[in-house]
Amino acid sequence: MKAVLYGMTFAALAVSASSHAQISVSIGIAPPALPIYAQPPIPGDGYIWTPGYWSWDGADNDYYWVPGTWVSAPFVGALWTPGYWGWGDGSYAWHRGYWGSHIGYYGGINYGFGYGGVGYQGGYWNNGAFSYNRSVNNVGSGRIAHLYSARIDSTPGNRVSYNGGRGGVRLQPSRAEQSIANMPHNGPTAPQAQHELASHGNSVQRASVNHGMPKVAATPEPGAFNAPNVSGARQAQVQRFNRPQGVTPQHMQAQQHTREPQRMQAPQHMQAPQRMQAPQQPQASFNRQPAAQQAAPQQHAAPASHGAERPAGPHQDGHR
Repeated sequence: MKAVLYGMTFAALAVSASSHAQISVSIGIAPPALPIYAQPPIPGDGYIWTPGYWSWDGADNDYYWVPGTWVSAPFVGALWTPGYWGWGDGSYAWHRGYWGSHIGYYGGINYGFGYGGVGYQGGYWNNGAFSYNRSVNNVGSGRIAHLYSARIDSTPGNRVSYNGGRGGVRLQPSRAEQSIANMPHNGPTAPQAQHELASHGNSVQRASVNHGMPKVAATPEPGAFNAPNVSGARQAQVQRFNRPQGVTPQHMQAQQHTREPQRMQAPQHMQAPQRMQAPQQPQASFNRQPAAQQAAPQQHAAPASHGAERPAGPHQDGHR
């Protein structure tokens, strides 16, 4: 019965949505760090990369990893705004991702592969075709018709998976991103919903089992968990919350987070807090650099996840 209800829930999330992104779940335990993994090759033209994320199973009180995957764009001009976890009112809430004509706010989370925390530098639509930035995408055997190279300044990235709260990314939405959130957009497609459902049913994807190192971190297409070119996590960064070393994020107690004294403040969204111990961390190339407290700068995404500003395309965000 639980599996049936769960499937019905995610089938509902796949339908068209208007207005801003919806909050689907709220809990008191912070999600684990984002794992580090390689991106599978693009299956073909018209596919958009959707980064992996931690989802929550309330029945088992456990996070599970939904692999990053290439998704066929649901319409010409479609861009994916990833979902994100955000702290507020004493808990962490999941703001689900959506399809639209512009990239919206996704909490400043550095998902890699063009999603550096603000906007998307992995490609753009041009005359009905999507052009891919080979600097941040795995173009594979070269079957892709429209490619370009635009490097982005590579900086050591953190793998913090949530916005706000203790140790979270400090970045608030710009006015442009707030406007984008209020535009009409579509929720996840049916293959995306089925992809998450398959992740939920796979025990090795659970944080309590994989300890932040999911066996399947990325797939070439939704649901292709057994494809020959799936990617597993290579290493996981342990987020530090002034707790004894060696305790992994999924073993944290809820009360460690519910004591958060205040929500993030707008004046601090441009800088990392002064308590940050990482020495001489360089600034990223975009103007609104997401900053995370106590983030370990030495661990970052796979080499393909960063590169430089892409040329202006017809759907490039105007807030960068």
